[in-house]
Amino acid sequence: MPAWLITTVNILTTLTMLFGLFGLIIPIFPGNVVMWVAALIYGLVFGFGRLGGILFAIISLLMLAAVLADNVMMGAKAREKGAAWRSIFLALAAGVVFTFIFPPVGGIIAAPLVLYVMEYLRLQDSAEATKVVKALLVGWGLAFVVRFGLGVVMLILWGIWAFLG
Repeated sequence: MPAWLITTVNILTTLTMLFGLFGLIIPIFPGNVVMWVAALIYGLVFGFGRLGGILFAIISLLMLAAVLADNVMMGAKAREKGAAWRSIFLALAAGVVFTFIFPPVGGIIAAPLVLYVMEYLRLQDSAEATKVVKALLVGWGLAFVVRFGLGVVMLILWGIWAFLG
């Protein structure tokens, strides 16, 4: 493979990885999945080899952990404050749907709003519904920190693969 093509693929992979990492700022954006796809394409283009295979397996596990952390942490924090599972699922569904209808902020607004309305209707208590929404937002923030941290590790592992493999 010509040197210019190797350099081009490395630059495109790096940019895609960084796009995925910093795209995590948008809560619904699947940045860790974007990073994983970039690593997969890199492996398909250059081959995985022993080191690449091991590192790609670790990158895959980190991506799965990041995807799970997002939903689990948000829901868990809301559940800690007494939110009903139905309210949590509807809020998360609204977040996904409204992200596609009004990108990128539709889901950011819809999820807490739907959670508040559902909990208010269930409890008939504005203060309690507000506590649940605050807990969801705390979970959202914690999930971002976890997803971003895992993304940084994914980027580092790919860098090791790309430059030592």
